[in-house]
Amino acid sequence: MAPSEEHAKNPERVAAGLKATIKNPKVSEEAKAHATERLQELGGGETSKEKPTTQHATHDVESNRVLGGYKATLHNEKTSEDAKNHAREILSAAGYHEYETDEKEHNVRVIAGYKAALHNPKVSEEAKQHAKEYLKDHDAL
Repeated sequence: MAPSEEHAKNPERVAAGLKATIKNPKVSEEAKAHATERLQELGGGETSKEKPTTQHATHDVESNRVLGGYKATLHNEKTSEDAKNHAREILSAAGYHEYETDEKEHNVRVIAGYKAALHNPKVSEEAKQHAKEYLKDHDAL
């Protein structure tokens, strides 16, 4: 083994050490700032084995909500073509591609969503009442 190979550092281990430095309460703020900079230079040092932090998970949930809104825009009959085109651009940039669904499949999904709302404890009573009315109007309750 060549001397340079012998002393080569594993980037995952370096990142783990930097993360430990950042979380260690005995380390100075200056050292934590330096470790943060180095970690960013390494690309965050995240590995597939790591779980996302709460901050990352929260960001993902918010991103999914926003993208979900754009998806809903594509199926809203009251939305203008300009808005739908904008939604397609945003979704395409995020890696989502529109797929064709027939009206029957769309209606099945809408009804399933309203039925799910009836059982979701986070849904307000007003929204549940609206869901019940929609389901009754469409003979799905």
